[in-house]
Amino acid sequence: MQDIINSVSTYGYIVLFFYSLGGGMVALIAAGILSFAGKMDITLSIIVAAVANTIGDTLIFYVARFNKNSLIPYIKNHKRKLAYAGILAKKHGDKIIFIKKFIYGVKTLVPIALGLTKYSFYKFSIINLISSVLWAIIIGFASFKAGDYFVGASDYLGEHGYIMPIAMVCLLLGIWFFLQHITKRRKV
Repeated sequence: MQDIINSVSTYGYIVLFFYSLGGGMVALIAAGILSFAGKMDITLSIIVAAVANTIGDTLIFYVARFNKNSLIPYIKNHKRKLAYAGILAKKHGDKIIFIKKFIYGVKTLVPIALGLTKYSFYKFSIINLISSVLWAIIIGFASFKAGDYFVGASDYLGEHGYIMPIAMVCLLLGIWFFLQHITKRRKV
């Protein structure tokens, strides 16, 4: 157990950085909880997550803008979700860049959708930087403040191991059904 704790203290920021390139919410929550437990530093965790998230979204936007042909094979099965992300961007404008950081499932699709349009790269980069910093501060400090609750829940789930797999399956099914519902074709 001590080896795992030492590994988390040593490699936790590296894992947080690479995980935050793509999404990072779960890793940032884990870093907040580990910071509460004294294994990581919350300020450094927030900085690492914000920098990585900014870089990741900017790279996704850049690839969608300047390398469309190499991206098409990967998004061909997600055209409806990509169209939904485009609709969200048109409907909510610049706010969607911030909001999408909190919505699982459209987090990577919004930069792709905006990159495929004529949305300004400079404007996206500025709003993305500000949004990433705010996202990291909100999620990081919220998970740090809720650390006591998470530790208590972890102890409870450790005693009742059957609950977590059931809860995870229900959560994933709920997300899947939600995304299927909002992206399905409507009969006109």
